Amino acid sequence: MSGLDHLVLATTRLADTVTTVARLTGVHPVAGGQHVGRGTRNYLLGLGNGAYLEIIGPDPEQPEPRHPRPFGVDDLTGPKLVAWAVRTDGIDAVVAAARAAGSDPGDVTEMSRATPDGEVLRWRLTGPRTGVLPFLIDWGDTRHPTDDLPETKLLSLTAVHPDPESIFPRLQAISADIDLRPGLPAALIATLDGPDGPVALS
Repeated sequence: MSGLDHLVLATTRLADTVTTVARLTGVHPVAGGQHVGRGTRNYLLGLGNGAYLEIIGPDPEQPEPRHPRPFGVDDLTGPKLVAWAVRTDGIDAVVAAARAAGSDPGDVTEMSRATPDGEVLRWRLTGPRTGVLPFLIDWGDTRHPTDDLPETKLLSLTAVHPDPESIFPRLQAISADIDLRPGLPAALIATLDGPDGPVALS
């Protein structure tokens, strides 16, 4: 069974986007860490129920990466909710089962980053995939990032797609649950709690 692990809000202006999210939600995201060699770093905000928002953007302390930054960061014109991840235990078995059902979540790779206090977090994931279909993540024995995050509340998460019937079986193959609606353009829409009422990120 898979459940929401985190949402990915990508941006070319990381500091500005963190400030905006803090203003809208009334809760300030905290520094996550650098993705060494990928040219990015992140800030994190808990969403309740073991999920979090990752705000990712260029890291000015790193040289330009040899490959494009993940999640299409280099091509963005503004902040965008680009991806979502579902958490699973035993990622290899989940990928194999999905492939047997005719849906390929992608190959599994290993990643790590150091927290500001020097702790190294390690995880395995597919992707990174963007859009309505999620990528999978398995934290193994690593402490989950939500253990010590400030929180706001995720009120809803909706995926919009022009052909939901083509997407639904692929979500089922990895036991991923999301409110899926027809529409254009394809998009993810997260509604968070805020001091002045609900806040939509898309």
